[in-house]
Amino acid sequence: MPGKYQLQQLPVLEEKSLMTLVENRSAYTLEHCELNVFETHRSAEKVSLVFNDLVLTSMLRGKKVMHLFGKKGFDYLPGESVIVPPNEVMKIDFPEAERNNPTQCIALAISQDQIQATVNMLNERFPKVERSSHWKIEHEMLHLVNNQELADIINRFIRISIDDHTKEKDVLAGLALRELLVRLMQTQARQLLEANYKTMASNNRFAHIIQYIKESIREKIEVDKLSDKACMSRASFYRKFREEFGYSPADYILKERIQLAKEYLRNPVNTVTQACYMAGFQNLNYFIRAFKKEVGTTPKAFQQQKKHLL
Repeated sequence: MPGKYQLQQLPVLEEKSLMTLVENRSAYTLEHCELNVFETHRSAEKVSLVFNDLVLTSMLRGKKVMHLFGKKGFDYLPGESVIVPPNEVMKIDFPEAERNNPTQCIALAISQDQIQATVNMLNERFPKVERSSHWKIEHEMLHLVNNQELADIINRFIRISIDDHTKEKDVLAGLALRELLVRLMQTQARQLLEANYKTMASNNRFAHIIQYIKESIREKIEVDKLSDKACMSRASFYRKFREEFGYSPADYILKERIQLAKEYLRNPVNTVTQACYMAGFQNLNYFIRAFKKEVGTTPKAFQQQKKHLL
């Protein structure tokens, strides 16, 4: 599973400030959306929550078990987000919540007009490569692992909503909301292809590229030749890849190699040098620098942390 980028936690409310110990709500109303911060300070089951608008929820601390569409519940943890369609009833369990270990979650309710305006802008100005594909909020990919880009913009939106008290607050929030929606759709597009690239490879050129990268990740990949495999000019390929996924083909390959290196490092038998070359890196010093930048710690420190958890 890709690395999770957790959101910045908000200060927990003091008990005397709580209206309820289960899903205490603090709301921040903006022009095109409403940010809600929920805290739960005791265990509970099957708590119902519903919004009239589409909602982007993101966990800040603790653990929930989320039940949607009448299906079996799934664990919902920090570093993850869930999109909930309008009028869909969420049934939520809080198996571990207590006063010293509360859950904290945001729920951003977004007006359909704002969503549609952003979708229309993307489809008009940045159409997808495949003519049969269009920008939209994917209902097949509702449970997301936060990447750095999505986590960064959600954090920024939270700061604007809660801490900004200037006259320009709604303008800044509107710009951040549009970027958040773009990052959300890019994240969905990437994770959708990640989950289905084998079945989509025959009729989606980016799925074909992802399959090639994953199958060749331990070898040297000529990034400049990927455009040929996609039957696109180099300039168009690089531009459309970045538009669709949020970063360049080279960055995608780097992230894939670091994820593979992390898997090797979880095995204490492997050395840092072995993990480096088995994951397709050609230079040990570059690997260590890139790993630290992406993961936040050196490969050796990462391996030692995982060893202590065994």
